Amino acid sequence: MTTSAESTLFERIAARELPARIVAETDRVIAFHDIAPKAPVHVIVAPKAGDYRDVVELASGDPALLAELVEMAKRVADDLADGDFRLVFNTGPGGGQTVFHVHAHVLAGGLEEASLAG
Repeated sequence: MTTSAESTLFERIAARELPARIVAETDRVIAFHDIAPKAPVHVIVAPKAGDYRDVVELASGDPALLAELVEMAKRVADDLADGDFRLVFNTGPGGGQTVFHVHAHVLAGGLEEASLAG
C-alpha cells in the first residue's frame, strides 16, 4: 500500500480512513456500496492495495488477485441479489474510469438502464 499522502480513494476506504458501507472483504479485496448507485445493487469490489490502475494491468500482473476479485463479486451477488449480476470494469478515461485503482462494479436488479462511470 502507498503512503497516506499518495493513497487512492479505495486504499483509504480499505484502511478505514474514509467511511464506506462495507459488505465483504478478504485480506486482499474489499467490497462496499457505491455512493452513487446506478442499480438497486451497486457494489464496488477492489483490491485493498492500489498497485494496479486498471483490469488490464491486474490481469497481467496478478491473475490470482483478479480471480479473487471476481470470486468476491459472485459472493456479493449471491448475498445481495439472486446471484445474477453484471460485472463492469471501466478502463481508461475514455472507458469511463475516474478512479485509477482497479475496481469492478457489481450491479444487480433493474439493469436495463444502468450506465456507469467510475
